[in-house]
Amino acid sequence: MILVDKNTKVLVQGITGREATFHTQRCIEFGTNVVAGVTPGKGGLRWEEEVPVFNSVTQAKEESGANASLIFVPAPFAFDAIVEAADAGIKLVVCITEYIPALDELKLQYHLRSTSTTLIGPNCPGIISPPGKCKMGIMPGYIHKPGNVGVVSRSGTLTYEVVAQLTEQSLGQSTCVGLGGDPLPGSNFVAILKLFQEDPETKAVVLIGEIGGTTEQEAAEFIEKQMTKPVIAYVAGSSAPAGKRMGHAGAIITGSASKASKKMESLAAAGATVTDNFAQIGFLTKEVLGSQK
Repeated sequence: MILVDKNTKVLVQGITGREATFHTQRCIEFGTNVVAGVTPGKGGLRWEEEVPVFNSVTQAKEESGANASLIFVPAPFAFDAIVEAADAGIKLVVCITEYIPALDELKLQYHLRSTSTTLIGPNCPGIISPPGKCKMGIMPGYIHKPGNVGVVSRSGTLTYEVVAQLTEQSLGQSTCVGLGGDPLPGSNFVAILKLFQEDPETKAVVLIGEIGGTTEQEAAEFIEKQMTKPVIAYVAGSSAPAGKRMGHAGAIITGSASKASKKMESLAAAGATVTDNFAQIGFLTKEVLGSQK
């Protein structure tokens, strides 16, 4: 597993909000150790009579020992929430929030370079290590099972779909990471592939890309030069018209390199097992793992 495990101590920023309340409950049910919440002005309360609420991340970290933050703060305040967590020394930040301005995300990338914080998201489903170890996000926990296949994806919904396929094939997951669909996410394919490459529990990786940008080509370069574990890849958006955003802010064809076909060509040339049939990923992963024995 990577980034999270059963010892991860999670605080939830914006915990008293409706969406945060719903998903925090699901995270706790999964087995996540939620030790604190942060909502400015509501310090001293207890969320659901269970989790202490603090006014600041620094205070929450000092009192609870939290080392990871799950953010459900609305878009206008999410930039400050991420910076606050990073400046407080939180090692892992997962931001679910959508519609954060691209300029704010650019500023975040520069700011985080001076910290030791890893940011997953924004606009992402989160990260999960099944079962009952840690879930930081909005993914359906029940479809996951423990195993040795890592999953990294730019799409939330396709993450759930591929996990369901893997589980149906009795292929459990080590960790699943949703990078998010924005043009400037906190983490990219290469950063997560490096972690999977170093993780002894992960034996293969499923990579789900989509149109827009060139992060899949960067992943292909890493796979070719440094990845020794098999990678099974799919890129969504083969029929997307140029210049039209397809759901995600970052899913837009702005040049030939951002097309699904070019991304798949790069991944295949790098040695990844590439399919253009999403429904076959589970079968294909099982076949690839079987051939490694």
